[in-house]
Amino acid sequence: MHGYEGSRDELLARLRRIEGQVRGLQRMIDEDRYCIDVLTQISSATRALQGVAVNMLDDHVRHCVRDAIEQGPTAADERIDEALDVIHRLIRN
Repeated sequence: MHGYEGSRDELLARLRRIEGQVRGLQRMIDEDRYCIDVLTQISSATRALQGVAVNMLDDHVRHCVRDAIEQGPTAADERIDEALDVIHRLIRN
């Protein structure tokens, strides 16, 4: 079971809303909307995706990392390294 199993429906709903935002962005480009308006919506979609990522990371730490800690130091270190790697990728973008 994945750490996000308990919030799966919420995550899917949020991703569907983001998908709608991206389709809206496509329409804006297709309709030659003002670039600042498009960029504002891109920023909004980006923040929404970041919110999903933060929720998934929270679930990962509370479930997968916690379980690995119970398995011992080697498993814990592997999961902690994974979490740190993904955090680094998230903050670089």
